[in-house]
Amino acid sequence: MRGQDDRFDSFYRLIYETFMQNDEIDQKLLALLGENARMPVAQLARRLDLARTTVQARLERLETNGTISGYTVRLGEATQRPLRATALLSVEPRAGPAVLSRLKALPNVMRVHTTSGRFDMIAEISATTTEELDETLDWIGEAKGVRSSESLIHLSTKIDRST
Repeated sequence: MRGQDDRFDSFYRLIYETFMQNDEIDQKLLALLGENARMPVAQLARRLDLARTTVQARLERLETNGTISGYTVRLGEATQRPLRATALLSVEPRAGPAVLSRLKALPNVMRVHTTSGRFDMIAEISATTTEELDETLDWIGEAKGVRSSESLIHLSTKIDRST
């Protein structure tokens, strides 16, 4: 019976070590990748004062356990549409999937979140002209299943932790 307990404990220890434990070095590694996801492993190793193979093993572990789900390009301001807005949507009961399908078809709708509270969905919108933005907001407001909408035009960004 003791052998089974040991295997059971070993299994949970492995799960904990694999999925739950990111130490201070992992946090520093993630911060460096946040600055530049294309930083070569050799440079990461120098910045962390670790062997290249150690950094490579940590990266592989962080990828395997889902801490790192991918590497991507962050587009700069020059590539982003200059006008941004948020549409707050109140949706008729059971109309959520149809409204979401409509929003997916609108190229200026960048993200949609479901919410709790007074509104059911939040749509993040971007456009190149005020006419384009107005047209997108009209299409959203007229969509079947949208009970009401309220739009907020973004004037400036004061804090952006996504970059």
